Amino acid sequence: MQLNFAAREVSIKLVYYGPALSGKTTNLRALHGLTSVESRGRLMTLETRDDRTLFFDMLPLVFHTSAGLRLRVKVFTVPGQVIHGSTRRLVLQGADGVAFIADSQLTETENNAASFLDLRANMKDLGVRLRETPLVIQFNKRDLGSIRSDDELEELARRGREPVFKASAVQGDGVLESFFGLLSLTWSKLDSEHQLARTLGIDASEFLPRAAKQLGYAGNVQSLLSTCVGGSLDFPRSEPRP
Repeated sequence: MQLNFAAREVSIKLVYYGPALSGKTTNLRALHGLTSVESRGRLMTLETRDDRTLFFDMLPLVFHTSAGLRLRVKVFTVPGQVIHGSTRRLVLQGADGVAFIADSQLTETENNAASFLDLRANMKDLGVRLRETPLVIQFNKRDLGSIRSDDELEELARRGREPVFKASAVQGDGVLESFFGLLSLTWSKLDSEHQLARTLGIDASEFLPRAAKQLGYAGNVQSLLSTCVGGSLDFPRSEPRP
């Protein structure tokens, strides 16, 4: 978290992590399309010839508070290819929360596990323990065949405390659910450590509904959070392994 008193702005950094082609960039594109024009910034994408994200996407979402401050949520993705390990570590630095985007296809199980171990190793290199970082797991591509079953995902959720979300990012399903789950978890931790609600002039219980409204979501944000398969939106918790 960064607090800029001169600009009267608080910035939260969220990073979408996961194996190559799991749908990290698709999540950000969908999130960009699902939020209001007034609240979102420009989606910046750097890609290679094969249409894979090389460095990162950055999607700033902004809303104003009663204290006259702006809360800026910056959302990044990392490149999933193995050769870009140093870039992943650089983008991950300073992350307040992480969404691990796993590929639901059975053929991608090993790649999911390898990427999760890579995430844990990079966090360790940055001097951060993964279990102390807000983390949600999204199993993407639920619209495809030959995927891990709902029962498997429920078993995974029972083994850890991380919220697990199901999604089809290409269809926009599960995108807001995963984002607000991560935002809620990150807010909970930052507020307990830095009294963020007092700084922003927002009652802690009103943060998420106000954020959702200003980002253009007219529904009940709690209904989005309730779609998580097991897990917990509270700290502390143990580490799972997708």
